[in-house]
Amino acid sequence: MNKTVFVTGSSRGIGFETAKIFAENSFNVIINAKSSMEELSNALNILKKINENIISIPGDVSDYNKASEIFDKIEEAFGGVDILINNAGISHFSPFNDTNPEIWDTIIKNNLFSALNCTRLSMGYMIHQKSGSIVNISSIWGVSGASCEAVYSASKGAVNAFTKAMAKELGPSNICVNAVALGVIDTNMNHFLSCDEKKALKDEIPLGRFGSPREAAELTYSIVKNKYLTGQIITFDGGMI
Repeated sequence: MNKTVFVTGSSRGIGFETAKIFAENSFNVIINAKSSMEELSNALNILKKINENIISIPGDVSDYNKASEIFDKIEEAFGGVDILINNAGISHFSPFNDTNPEIWDTIIKNNLFSALNCTRLSMGYMIHQKSGSIVNISSIWGVSGASCEAVYSASKGAVNAFTKAMAKELGPSNICVNAVALGVIDTNMNHFLSCDEKKALKDEIPLGRFGSPREAAELTYSIVKNKYLTGQIITFDGGMI
């Protein structure tokens, strides 16, 4: 029987490419987004041409009750989630004194609570199966911190700590929990940068370029396939830090 993977925030970019690589390898795949419905529909159409066992469930996974409804639908369709990719999240760039508690709440809810909610809702099935894998999509700024991204860095640092804690908690149930600390990936998250700013950023990367969403997806897939790798924050940044 095919394993089932749930990729949050998968209408485009890294999430879509991650869903695609699992679809190419005959997994049941659930894709998700909370607002970009047209993009989610397009993603579903593309993935269905690769693998029929794809479903789309829109909803805000940072809201526990809505996330719970999503998992009820997953249970109806496939029984449960064998592999969880916590990809949903947002970025925010501004000096800390220009942010406010409302912005803090939004960033932390989207980046941390999404992972907390989906992990909590998926782990029961995995524990029962005595098997599973969770990969949290994080950031190098959660490791080293970034100027003008203090709250974003804090949210991803929390994701990294949560990853290590859950690896210890779920290891006895044969469930692996890891995180990918991404550097600069060529996605819409970087749309606000000018050409000069992008060039300056590339100059800081020893490999001299941004990573691609497909490369990030390939790493995530390889992590899931390894059954002895757990509790790790794996840096993927072209040598930037």
